[in-house]
Amino acid sequence: MTAELVSHEPATGDEIWRRAISDVDHEVEIGRRAWPEWAAKPLTFRTETLRRFADRVKAEAETLATLISRETGKPLWEARTEVESVANKVNISINAYAERTPNRRIEGAMGLRNAVRHKPHGLLAVLGPYNFPAHLPNGHIVPALIAGNSIVFKPSEKTPATGAMLVDLFHSAGVPKEVLRLVIGGPDEGKALAGHAGIDGLLFTGSARTGLALNRQFANRPDKILALEMGGNNPVVVWDTPDLHTAAILVVQSAFLSAGQRCTNARRLIVKDSMAERLVEEVRKLTGRLIVDEPFATPPPYMGPVIDNEAADGLTESFLILMSNGGKVIRHMTRPVQGRPFLTPGIIDVTDMPERPDIELFGPLLQVVRVDSFEAAIAEANNTAFGLSAALIGGSPQLYDQFWANARAGVINWNRPTNGASSAAPFGGVGLSGNHRPSAFYAADYCAYPVASSESDAVRASIGVGLRDPEESQLVTKKYL
Repeated sequence: MTAELVSHEPATGDEIWRRAISDVDHEVEIGRRAWPEWAAKPLTFRTETLRRFADRVKAEAETLATLISRETGKPLWEARTEVESVANKVNISINAYAERTPNRRIEGAMGLRNAVRHKPHGLLAVLGPYNFPAHLPNGHIVPALIAGNSIVFKPSEKTPATGAMLVDLFHSAGVPKEVLRLVIGGPDEGKALAGHAGIDGLLFTGSARTGLALNRQFANRPDKILALEMGGNNPVVVWDTPDLHTAAILVVQSAFLSAGQRCTNARRLIVKDSMAERLVEEVRKLTGRLIVDEPFATPPPYMGPVIDNEAADGLTESFLILMSNGGKVIRHMTRPVQGRPFLTPGIIDVTDMPERPDIELFGPLLQVVRVDSFEAAIAEANNTAFGLSAALIGGSPQLYDQFWANARAGVINWNRPTNGASSAAPFGGVGLSGNHRPSAFYAADYCAYPVASSESDAVRASIGVGLRDPEESQLVTKKYL
């Protein structure tokens, strides 16, 4: 009997999709054979093909958004914004490729010229996450295809239906089926793809634990490109603002958007001690008003369930561990629907905990830390091995300059949520958040490599030093005959 992967709706538990597990070797072989022909196509051919893909996404926007909502549990309004990002990614990536990897030519004497052009790596593997099952893998696939690579894409085993529809949209737009291959499967298929000798690189978005394992796996393979985006333990710092209500809105958006399942969500609220009680009360009251419901409910919910019961169980357990180790509960995390992974947002003050866990709690759980100086706030913000995003709410321009200069993160915002990242800018982090391969606008950097050339239309050469006179050379030759 053929093994199958089955996808279920988090909100209801209903089955929505199933398909046979893929043969990784077979998919890699097809993608590898197809690469040279795709790479040889003119850049204009590849970009126009992808523009047609953007049109296909727009035409199927509601169908794709509905599927994303069903498979992830996120509200329909949020799934629609994800689909918009998928379509918009094409023009952004075309502009990024032109800006980040342009052809350059420098004319020299006697017709000599120095040129810089870019080549694709070959066959790239893409491993996608479940939280943005269309937008995030699309952010790798589109720039990689523009650059001339072929792709083998494995979506998360928790959101395979969305990944399959995304690939179908590429194919219907004219991307050859052999150039973009789909691998359906779980962790075993992911490991097989990541370790396959036939790939020329891996583009990954997911957990730090998996990313670290991949980094070790690729340590002795400098010939393969590896781009990692691994989430964060992100701080939002609130300081010296009289508008506590607006500050609370920004904190809630930072912490609980997408049910806390964004890699840029704030995990830690760091606040000036003298204003902590008033701010935290505003955050607590606003959080209590958030609607947690199934994706298509009326009125529309602010957040749906987390991805599955395993994730919900882990977050509930983490909340209890924080509470039993000195954390003071501000708002309890609860499971309002028996047997389903809905969670109400939890808030806990961990200021007096002797040791705070430096992990990414991937869900609606916010930890509060009170400090008495801005220097202590920055130190606490940097008290993590991660470094993806950070935000300062309040303060003066001078204080923001100090924060920007000293906060260790790849995305640093002021009076904006931690999760306000633009696709028209680079996106990535430091520490355990990435390996200095930022995506979004900078994805073009890891999808092609530069080639330097020195070129001349005519054969010209001379040796101007270190040669004997021709007559002397004849005498030397005769001497040894």
